[in-house]
Amino acid sequence: MHAIRQYAFGPAENLLHEEVEDPSPGPGQVRIAVRAAGVHLMDTSIRAGSADELPFPLPDLPMTPGREVAGVVDAVGAGVEESWLGRRVVAHLGLASGGYAELAVREAEAVHALPDELADDVAVAMIGTGRTTMGILDVGQIVPDDVVLVTAAAGGIGNLLVQAARNIGATVVGVAGGPAKVERVRRLGATIAVDYDTADWGGRVREALNGREVTVAFDGVGGAPGRTALELLGVGGRFVMFGWSAGKPTELSTGDLYARCLTASVALGPRILKAPGGLRGLEERSLAEAASGRLAPEVQRFALADAAAAHTALETRATVGKVVLIP
Repeated sequence: MHAIRQYAFGPAENLLHEEVEDPSPGPGQVRIAVRAAGVHLMDTSIRAGSADELPFPLPDLPMTPGREVAGVVDAVGAGVEESWLGRRVVAHLGLASGGYAELAVREAEAVHALPDELADDVAVAMIGTGRTTMGILDVGQIVPDDVVLVTAAAGGIGNLLVQAARNIGATVVGVAGGPAKVERVRRLGATIAVDYDTADWGGRVREALNGREVTVAFDGVGGAPGRTALELLGVGGRFVMFGWSAGKPTELSTGDLYARCLTASVALGPRILKAPGGLRGLEERSLAEAASGRLAPEVQRFALADAAAAHTALETRATVGKVVLIP
């Protein structure tokens, strides 16, 4: 089979498209003929060797990156029912790598069978990014009366948060970088779409809200944009953090919280692991949302051989939605 191999931490060019030996499923495992493999911003941190940006140790090298795959089961290990053979499935590979390949293995208990109406690339977007979104929404507890601000609203998580808030009936303020991304956010159903690459974008949000205040802010950017989002919250607002793509978390203090009786929460890490039903429960909910059509993730596709280009596009913020590799 062909797979992406990495022999040293460093730039995207270290991702090499090579022919390697086919993996075999062990006891309790299935082998998946991959039709789509997810690419995550965390993958770029692993590739670069940025240990301080990761919640787990760097993997041993050489390695094949990738933690999310969808495809068809083409082999099963000992103890696995043969009824799995030929079934379309999706799986999160956990901290193990191996997703950027034509074949991948995973324990059968971690695999989800896919309904016919759910495309492979959509399933890959929902098994990781979607399950994270479910956990973030659980923390935010949106209601129809809310005014919800989403930073990086054109990103993989951001576009799902916009759709979910819209579906609930909330007023949605989607913030993204650049006119093209802002237009995509508007098409997703945001009530207000603003470009945070422009000067005083916070003032533009206030003007568009015409006296209403933001009640919930979902922040996956951090830095200066995250701080502006925090300052847009009205009295009693909720600030939900799930990342800092700008390079550093949003700065806040207990004084910020006391001044307007705000609450601030982090929706990732150990907290999401303690969600009722665990990660599998979040995955099931996420896949069900996509199968029903309530959530439709934006997907940007690259060929497997172009994994380095996919990483570069992610790191330069040139992508929209979930990035997926197609073997």
